[in-house]
Amino acid sequence: MQGSDKGTATAGSLQGEDLRIGIVQARFNNAITQALADACVAELLALGVAESHIRHVTVPGALEVPVALLAMADSEDYDALVALGCIIRGETYHFELVANESGAAVTRIALDFQTPIANAILTVENEEQAWARAEEKGRDAARVAVEMANLMEELQ
Repeated sequence: MQGSDKGTATAGSLQGEDLRIGIVQARFNNAITQALADACVAELLALGVAESHIRHVTVPGALEVPVALLAMADSEDYDALVALGCIIRGETYHFELVANESGAAVTRIALDFQTPIANAILTVENEEQAWARAEEKGRDAARVAVEMANLMEELQ
C-alpha cells in the first residue's frame, strides 16, 4: 500500500556489509524494470553491500523470474534475493495470470528455501502508475533484502 508505514528498521538491520544479494530482473517493460534495478542496486551499495557481492541477472518476463530465483536460492550463495518486474494490466485475463502465478512462485521459493526474497514485481493499471513507483519500489526492495538477510542470520 503506497504511503503505508511498514515500521522503522533498526540501524543494525540495514547494514549490508558482507551480504551477498541476487537480483532477477524481468526485461518485459524494460525501461521501467531497469529503473527498478538501478534504484535497487544504488540502495544496496548505499547500505554497504559490496558491488562484487551483487549478482544481477535478467530474464524475459515476470513468469521467468521465479526460475532464476530458484536457481539462485538452490545455490545457497545468497543471503537474500530480489525479484524485479513490471506487469501492466491489459485487456485480457493474462494480467491476472502473470501477476498471480509469479507472485505465488516467488513466495513458494522463499518459503521452501528459507531465503528472503524482496518481491518488487510491480502490478499496475498503467504505465504512469509504474513510473510513479519504480524508483521507490527499487529502493524498498534493497532495504527489505538487507533487513531480512540480517534477521535470518539473527534467527539461525
